[in-house]
Amino acid sequence: MLRFLTAGESHGWGIAAVLDGMPAGIEVSQEELSVELSRRRRGYGRGERANIENDHVLIASGVNDGKTTGAPICIVIPNKDYENWKGKYVPIYAPRPGHADFAGMVKYGFNDCRPVAERASARETAARVACGYFAKKLLEKENIKVMSWVVSIGGIWAQLPPLEERMSKEEIPKKLFYLAECSEVRCPDLEATGRMKKLIDEAREKGDTLGGIFEVAVIGVPVGLGSYVQWDRRLDGRLAAAVMSIQGVKGVEFGVGFEFSEMMGSQAHDPLKLPKRPSNRAGGIEGGVSNGEIIFMRAAMKPIPTLKSPLPSVDVRTKKECQAYIERSDVCAVGSAAVVAESMVALVVADALLEMRGGDRW
Repeated sequence: MLRFLTAGESHGWGIAAVLDGMPAGIEVSQEELSVELSRRRRGYGRGERANIENDHVLIASGVNDGKTTGAPICIVIPNKDYENWKGKYVPIYAPRPGHADFAGMVKYGFNDCRPVAERASARETAARVACGYFAKKLLEKENIKVMSWVVSIGGIWAQLPPLEERMSKEEIPKKLFYLAECSEVRCPDLEATGRMKKLIDEAREKGDTLGGIFEVAVIGVPVGLGSYVQWDRRLDGRLAAAVMSIQGVKGVEFGVGFEFSEMMGSQAHDPLKLPKRPSNRAGGIEGGVSNGEIIFMRAAMKPIPTLKSPLPSVDVRTKKECQAYIERSDVCAVGSAAVVAESMVALVVADALLEMRGGDRW
């Protein structure tokens, strides 16, 4: 079983993770891991924090001479911003609507929202991306590749090849991924990238934020990952939970997703032909099991809840109405969320692969 836990706070000493269940013999490099972390950190619309952190990573255990050993992998990512916050507790008394602030404060019995904000922060996703790197390296051994790109920000949509082609022709996701890596917002449509950047600038000037939609494709997946025999072993359920766990993600769909509700059965399902089906409306999963086609997901991210022009809130000390707390934050992080989603998807697919094939070494 491939599993991981993260620890640490946004402005604490650092972020850490322990990844357990990784087989021995997977070639890895700290330089590649640093590059992967930089993909999450950069992007148009990110805030000052992204420029402060360099996400220098320390692999503390589980790797020897550039290969995994089969032991738990411990990863530590120090927070450079810690020096600026050390000894400075800044309480949050006006919870931010849309954030975990209020619910978390009540749940754990805090007098203010700061402890919630520190742990609920998306800074934690740096540890997820670090773990996802190892999962990606395992998948690479089986020629399985996980890719993502942004399709919309704030209602501006990229002009991309038809959805049917994105889901069924492997060369299309590969091209979209390559183009996305060249875009500051990770959008394969460079003309739309310019319009998205302009909208982000407008939102920044207004003290507002933006969300959007990204897609994730997994190519090279064998038939048989996941299972229909128990609810918690279904691959689509596990993938949906993994992506929905990313801060800000509020919706996930596979294949044509909600469009299924408008189709007749004769239109909805993919005819069975070998070696490849003529369509992939199911998004590569049937009955909770991978069917050999591209696994294709789409996820929606809400606008970030920390606004420079804050929404109405309540002071938790006095119970009087006030403006929500303001803290340094991003304007738009959809591209970064897509990178985090790659990691979460890779971890689930790698776990399912190990279930099917087993092995303490690879």
